[in-house]
Amino acid sequence: MKVRTFRIGGVHPDENKLSYDAVTVPAPLPKQAIFPMSQHIGAPAKPVVKKGDKVKVGTLIAEANGFVSAPIYSSVSGTVFKVDNAINASGYNQPAIIINVEGDEWEETIDRSDKLETLEAHPELTPEDIVNRIKVAGVVGMGGACFPTFIKLSPPPGATAECVIINGVECEPYITSDYRLMMEKSDELIEGVKILMAGAKVNKGYIGIEDNKPAAIELIAKKLQEKNITNIEVVPLAKKYPQGGEKQLVDAVIGRQVPAPPAIPVNVGAIVQNAGTAVAVYEAVMKNKPLFERYTTVTGKSLAKPGNFLVRMGTTFQELIDLCGGLPEGDNKVLAGGPMMGKAVNSLQTPVGKGQNSITILTDADAHRKTPNPCIRCAKCVSACPMGLEPFLLASGSALKKWDMMEEAMITSCIECGSCQFTCPAHRPMLDNIRYGKQTVMGIIRSRAAKK
Repeated sequence: MKVRTFRIGGVHPDENKLSYDAVTVPAPLPKQAIFPMSQHIGAPAKPVVKKGDKVKVGTLIAEANGFVSAPIYSSVSGTVFKVDNAINASGYNQPAIIINVEGDEWEETIDRSDKLETLEAHPELTPEDIVNRIKVAGVVGMGGACFPTFIKLSPPPGATAECVIINGVECEPYITSDYRLMMEKSDELIEGVKILMAGAKVNKGYIGIEDNKPAAIELIAKKLQEKNITNIEVVPLAKKYPQGGEKQLVDAVIGRQVPAPPAIPVNVGAIVQNAGTAVAVYEAVMKNKPLFERYTTVTGKSLAKPGNFLVRMGTTFQELIDLCGGLPEGDNKVLAGGPMMGKAVNSLQTPVGKGQNSITILTDADAHRKTPNPCIRCAKCVSACPMGLEPFLLASGSALKKWDMMEEAMITSCIECGSCQFTCPAHRPMLDNIRYGKQTVMGIIRSRAAKK
């Protein structure tokens, strides 16, 4: 089996795929569901319900509030308890809708049957219809970026899409939700890829999967062969982090390198979507089902029963951790996401949102940072950086607030993967400083543009 990978940098953290063989089970309904208004990149959604309103599963509760925004739908049936504030996965207190759960009544417009609908059976669907249904359903990138999907299917002037690339890589340690989705929803995944290709008006699709998931590679390749689908190709990829980064994935799959920002993958002909997004697109277009539930891994070495769950949005971390035996004794760090790019949460009442692919629990021994030492000029961070940057320079310049120098050194190209910090033998907090510097420089760039 010939495998491909990206050309620049990368690291090999221990996999720790503890829930690899854990079949996905539906998580019980929460007693109370919490819906933050920012579950996507862009403007927060605007509530369209008020205290006391009755809702069903699939009822619109917040509308998109701008072009780069996405609507939010209830994942439960019950009564709106209040429109207030709640802590999101990033630790920010933000507007949210809180619903008391009363039963499980769905909107009748949602097709809940198991019948697989194919694109060929619906010739009436135009690319514009597809994109609009995805937009209305509130589908966003479910790998964590949460960028509204309909926008990616509408390339900016001067850019032409040639292919759709599906990210089935899941290179973050511990996380297995996408792997289980590919194993359990392979038919829906394939139909979702076809729909994305039709919406983007391209006739070539790729599904990139790392070779540590041979069962998924074999299953999807077999399904494509059985369905006589020749314009979608499964691409086995070598195991390397951060291969799930869209620029790294484009390089690995089609051998094209995306230039520095503001360039995006479509500037070299590719539209990248997550495997979970492809399934959500199928459900939105073919089943009239808004995005209100997702596959999520709950895992950790000290957790009694790591598992994969189909989770309704608004369910709290606490409820999911309890399904796995509860929070282990001792000091723990609970991450929204995996250990490389996930962020520690400060409350277990944090709700699962559209981008929540994992809850990872690290023991104090695994999470505790070692004492940083002076840089020894070994350049391991430079070798590891998948963007070809100089992380030691970016970290030092950010700490010294040399913003002009940081902009010139292309700090905005950093994808915040953490490879530099992971490989640093001096245990320097490079990513912390680079994140701070990147946010500051991007703010300066936006301010400068606004004055023109």
